[in-house]
Amino acid sequence: MAKVVHVIGNGDAVSIFQNKKREGMKVTCNLPPFPVEDAYCTFMVDFKIMNAITIGELDVPGEWIVGARPKVWMDKHPTFFIKRAHQIKEFYTVLPKYAKNYTDFNCGHMAVHYVCNKLKADEVHMYGFDSIFDFNLRSISDLYLSSLRDPTHNNKLKTEWRPIWENMFKEFSNTQFRLYHTHHNIKIKLPDNAKTVVEEKKK
Repeated sequence: MAKVVHVIGNGDAVSIFQNKKREGMKVTCNLPPFPVEDAYCTFMVDFKIMNAITIGELDVPGEWIVGARPKVWMDKHPTFFIKRAHQIKEFYTVLPKYAKNYTDFNCGHMAVHYVCNKLKADEVHMYGFDSIFDFNLRSISDLYLSSLRDPTHNNKLKTEWRPIWENMFKEFSNTQFRLYHTHHNIKIKLPDNAKTVVEEKKK
């Protein structure tokens, strides 16, 4: 039986996930925009969300898989680590050779890489990854964390973030990827093991 994993991102079209019951494991990124029943974990990769949790501006329930920068944060803030250790399922510090640094390897990248590399998913279904389809860097996380959306970051979308997806789909060539959005006009080249799925956003 195929191992199916649903990765729930934070882009505008993430509500597509809610259109119907989705069978398989569910994982989320940062603080999901809606409750996800029986989520295996949420992924976090950067300092700003660690800081927000540390100072009490934000709480992220459930179990966490965190990347290299949260690990650095916890090394520097041992009291915070002790307080939250029961939530930490794993530190995942793998950096693929096609990612220049951890800054370029965002939360969605890490979540998809993990479910392929560690969970050995046969199928990965991706929701709310709008920046692959459109020139759209908006994220639900912008509602609780300020994020730069300047020309530098807009350029990184083309030069750094999107190419990582192309390389990741090639790396895991035996995994089937399904990318959900409101149209098929994706902005990267998809190999044979990756396809777009069009659904309307949940109203």
